[in-house]
Amino acid sequence: MPSTNTRVILLLALAGFASMASMRITDAMLPALSQAFERPVADVAQNITVFAIAYGLMQLCYGPLGDRYGTLRVIGLATLACALGAIGSALAGSLSSLLLFRTLSGATAAAIIPLSMAWVGNNVGYEARQVTLAHMLSGAVMGLITGQVMGGLLADTLGWQAAFLVLALLFLLAGGLLTGAVLREPTLAPPGQASGGVAFLARLSGVLAIPRARQILALVFLEGIAAFGALAFAASHLHERLGVSLTMAGLLVALFGVGGLLFAALARPLVARLGETGLAALGGLLMGAGFCLVALAPGPGLAAGGAFAAGLGFYMMHSTLQTNATQMAPAARGTAMAVFAGCLFLGQSVGVSLGALVLRLAGSGVLLALAGAWLLVLGLVFARRLRGWKAEPGAEAPGPLDAPKNS
Repeated sequence: MPSTNTRVILLLALAGFASMASMRITDAMLPALSQAFERPVADVAQNITVFAIAYGLMQLCYGPLGDRYGTLRVIGLATLACALGAIGSALAGSLSSLLLFRTLSGATAAAIIPLSMAWVGNNVGYEARQVTLAHMLSGAVMGLITGQVMGGLLADTLGWQAAFLVLALLFLLAGGLLTGAVLREPTLAPPGQASGGVAFLARLSGVLAIPRARQILALVFLEGIAAFGALAFAASHLHERLGVSLTMAGLLVALFGVGGLLFAALARPLVARLGETGLAALGGLLMGAGFCLVALAPGPGLAAGGAFAAGLGFYMMHSTLQTNATQMAPAARGTAMAVFAGCLFLGQSVGVSLGALVLRLAGSGVLLALAGAWLLVLGLVFARRLRGWKAEPGAEAPGPLDAPKNS
């Protein structure tokens, strides 16, 4: 891979780090927010829901913006804008204010990861794409880990506001470096063809007209409901069930991300040995067992093992979904990957809302166990669909990139 591409991928990983840290920053601090605003945990969890809704809906804007103005340019500016949402969240004096600025944070962070995947899709051949995505997204996984740990740690020590101020600094750093890179080398983000709403709707309808694309989007939506819906309440569950501090609860749940890092490190041999079908099936099995173990664990040790297994399984299956998504509409990858990410995080918003309902009715243990069962079935269904796709004529030879181009 050219050295320029390598530098870009490192910068995208840094931006993805900040984005995912922002998404997960409030998971472990929900009890602290509940105390600060004198509202139940299920109510303050709405900040996760509004973030995810804004994140998902804004994909419909960033996809065509990336196609029109260049993905790297849009990512850099959006990352800088993320700092505003983080600062506003730190200064929020009421739950309604926090919800407003978390909505802004979700709307601006929405550009980063999906457009990064689109850039990789346009510049890396299919045969190396899954490994490249795994390496680039290791930055996002580190952000997930850091967000969960930092949220609990700073809520226990300096106060929950400090976590958002640290986030603001991260966004300024990542956005500044990306924007600076584009200014120095404008060819990294060449503008595309001018297109309006009609052209975007045409691209969107083109994506949705593809049967395999519809199936991939449905799978990732269902994945987001169960995986992220459960993850949002996992730290609170461990804090209440095991009596551990918010810091410890955040550390335990952060092992979900460590499982993702292990997959990123071993992506090449795992892809070669298991193939896409094996990754999907084993990923579902690990997620099912992992979330059930977190739900029922009598102590921190077993909870840690469950979180790690669930994370490893999630990234096995999700990486396979991502790789297939990059190929579902090659002529409009920016739009296609934006819709893919939108479905994932709209699924998260539905999952958190459903999770809050289950939390009130049956408790967090039942919520986590149900999510595990859901993901187990989903992984097996995805593996079956992959076998069907591989059996289709020409399925073994995904088209190479006609002409790799920066965008």
